[in-house]
Amino acid sequence: HVRLVESGGGSVQAGVSLTLSCALSGYSYVSFSMAWFRQAPWKEREGVAGIKRDGVTSYADSVKGRFAVSKDNAKNSLFLRMNSVQPEDTAMYYCAAVTNDLYGLDSLRAEFYNYWGQGTQVTVSS
Repeated sequence: HVRLVESGGGSVQAGVSLTLSCALSGYSYVSFSMAWFRQAPWKEREGVAGIKRDGVTSYADSVKGRFAVSKDNAKNSLFLRMNSVQPEDTAMYYCAAVTNDLYGLDSLRAEFYNYWGQGTQVTVSS
């Protein structure tokens, strides 16, 4: 039984940095493609940053140059370094994972993932 647990969210001021973490448990000796998604009130869920099994990363245009995704394959952990956060980054952030290598596919599409965490809230005030 795969379980994803996010942490690191909080209420911060605009301009600071924040790092989200996602710990995956319940599955061993298999690496995953993983991604961060977010959903703000009254908005659709959007892919923020993804990293495939081979390490290839993708970012939403809104976070390019500010956010960085990384993965510890040995620990099946995912991280999102968020620099210079802005009020528009306010959302619930979700970690997602899939054992597929997503070769040739967009890692920011939610339909490719079958494991999801419960989310961690990030609130940015101006």
